Amino acid sequence: MNITVIGAGNMGSAFVKQLTLAGHQVTVTARNAGKAKTLATAHPGATAANPAVAAAQAEVVIIATAYEDAVNALLSAGDLQGKVIVDITNPLTPDYMGLTIGHETSAAEEIAKAVPGADVVKAFNTIFAQVLAEGGDFGDGRKVTVFIAGDSEQGKDTARAVAESMGFATVDTGGLKNARYLEPLAGLNIYLGYGAGLGTQIAPTWMQKA
Repeated sequence: MNITVIGAGNMGSAFVKQLTLAGHQVTVTARNAGKAKTLATAHPGATAANPAVAAAQAEVVIIATAYEDAVNALLSAGDLQGKVIVDITNPLTPDYMGLTIGHETSAAEEIAKAVPGADVVKAFNTIFAQVLAEGGDFGDGRKVTVFIAGDSEQGKDTARAVAESMGFATVDTGGLKNARYLEPLAGLNIYLGYGAGLGTQIAPTWMQKA
């Protein structure tokens, strides 16, 4: 699959690593072009490009920036009509211990308003970069769960295929408005990881009795 990653920070770097290992054609773009080029060079199968070029050739665009930078980053990518945009952002306060929006909207819904015509899917927002960088397996046979929310079944199917290609388990959590639940779940995971001292090798999942 032809995938563009917008952002070259911890999450963007983890995506580029795992997506190239999974055999995808990956283009990375970032506000710092030099950082994007360095990241692409470190992972055979990845290339760096400016935002418009990177998005034009992509089937999937993963927005791996901070929430406050996401809309501008996507708008700089040009025409996104019909593309699947995977939103991994969380609307976090500066201390990472709270959310700036919720209840009546979500980061994903606000991003979707800014790019009408694109299939915005919420996914990967509950996973730390350290977990993402190591792939979808906890190492003991259990898989890390990626929760997926979106209003387009095709968009969700595409996000599911991307996640599963990297070894993750997936759970369909319904429409995009359910990002209002997934973003607080990410906030809880961040609190447990940092505030409660459990570290960044944790990820939420749901278990079902046989």
